[in-house]
Amino acid sequence: MTERLYYTDAYLSRFHARVLDRADAGCTVYLDRSAFYPTSGGQPNDLGRLGDVAVLDVVDEGERVAHRLSAPLAADEVEGVVDWTRRFDLMQQHTGQHLLSAVLEEMFGWPTVSVHFGAESSTLDVDVGTVAPEAVAAAELRANAVVWENRPVHVAFEDAAAATGLRKATERSGRIRIVTIADLDRSACGGTHVRATGEIGAIQLRRTERVKQLTRIEFVCGGRAVARARRDLEALGSIATAFSASLDDAPVLVARQREALAEAFTARKALLAELAARRAEARHAAATPDADGVRRLRLELERADVEELRAEMQALAALPKVVGIALLHDPPMLLVAASGDSGVDAGGRLKAALAAVGGKGGGSPRFAQGTAPTREALVTASQGLSA
Repeated sequence: MTERLYYTDAYLSRFHARVLDRADAGCTVYLDRSAFYPTSGGQPNDLGRLGDVAVLDVVDEGERVAHRLSAPLAADEVEGVVDWTRRFDLMQQHTGQHLLSAVLEEMFGWPTVSVHFGAESSTLDVDVGTVAPEAVAAAELRANAVVWENRPVHVAFEDAAAATGLRKATERSGRIRIVTIADLDRSACGGTHVRATGEIGAIQLRRTERVKQLTRIEFVCGGRAVARARRDLEALGSIATAFSASLDDAPVLVARQREALAEAFTARKALLAELAARRAEARHAAATPDADGVRRLRLELERADVEELRAEMQALAALPKVVGIALLHDPPMLLVAASGDSGVDAGGRLKAALAAVGGKGGGSPRFAQGTAPTREALVTASQGLSA
């Protein structure tokens, strides 16, 4: 059995212990006592070292805690050192999550359904379909107000049957560990936490997204919030510099630029369609009709703008009695266009030709496109298309 030192002292980062058992040729050890937190309840495991050997993973095996090491550990008595930077970061995130979940339920009645602690940010899923930006801002302000009040965070052990006032009912029985934020939250939890809310540091709500019937809220706390704010400021500063504007003016200028780009894109699309139509008309006029009055065109291009070529072929299909085949080598593509009165099914014809060489493609009777595994196969498919 492993005595879990982190249960009673989350700030303990150095400890001495005896090795009780080994596995995996000494690369997994079991200690009589350990301050290393194993992955549990959504919180990632601690890292650090036992003696001079790095701890790569910590696994909860019920009565015992397994320490996965980078190399075999020979010593029977060992000093453990927990990576304190990582531990304190996770303490900030986990306690911040308790505080945030309590605030969301207190303010809006949104219960937390699940939590995930990530390497850069964390998320919690709340049982509500839609969250307005104003609600996110209000919850963030309230959560940080509790941080500034520096309320005590207390850890105690109680009998599950007698424990009352828990934010979320526990399925455990017997003696349970309860983490309490003064006058705000009581939760059954085995994780590591700070002593007071002030140590959580700033709480920043990043974004929300709909996940099935729930809303996922991304958040960062403490050191992560400071680092994230710095990166955000640098990114916004780069944008402001590009516009020769202040940070406050940058969002408005970006919005205006976006509108201008949208207008330019619309204008370009219209010009592209007009150019494609003119080119198609020129090719159509230059082609000689066959005995059935159908003009049959074949193009082979080494390189081309796919969007422009596609627009030209589609414009060609809108003209009377014409069939067009375009073989493009870079990027590799075969396109077929056929007018409604040509008697040719472009999609069916192309699909059959490409299938014969292991390629894939298809489309409508008027326009189709596809590709083949090799350049040679694409050429063969184009040759198999009798215009």
